[in-house]
Amino acid sequence: MPARQAALLESGPPPEGKAILDAARFSAVNRRRLSAPALRTFLAIADLWGLDEQQRLLILGLPSRSTYYNWVKAVREHRDVTLDVDVLLRISAVFGIHQALGVLHPTEAAAVSWLKTRHDATVFGGQPPLRLITSGTQDGLMSVRRFLDAARGGLYMPPNEADDGFTPYTDTDLIVS
Repeated sequence: MPARQAALLESGPPPEGKAILDAARFSAVNRRRLSAPALRTFLAIADLWGLDEQQRLLILGLPSRSTYYNWVKAVREHRDVTLDVDVLLRISAVFGIHQALGVLHPTEAAAVSWLKTRHDATVFGGQPPLRLITSGTQDGLMSVRRFLDAARGGLYMPPNEADDGFTPYTDTDLIVS
């Protein structure tokens, strides 16, 4: 267990009136430092996934088109922008989804295909995961991220090409000595 987590567990609940989360993390200075690189990376992922303008806007929480294009222009010119905490959280969820797809799939093409293919897991309701990602809600983004994080951790992933030709073990396959 990392030292920080251990310290939090040992310290118990915060004193009355003291916040658990340091609000300085959300200061304009920190958001400005993170915003431009985060948005540039989001745009690269959106290009890789083949997202159209409306899908990008939905993922980012539906800023106006002019706001979105002002952000894009600023980051492409390497100027500073300061995104809201909500937008940064959404972009962070996209980063987590992208990273998990990279772990779970052998190629970028396979990962993108998974995003755009109908899925039988309950959370997707028979729709492609990209539909949930572009629903316009943080919950949709976080649901896909949590699903992929669970799959990456080995908890659950419905059958895919990795399962082709797999035969379940039987009692006779087990050797106990």
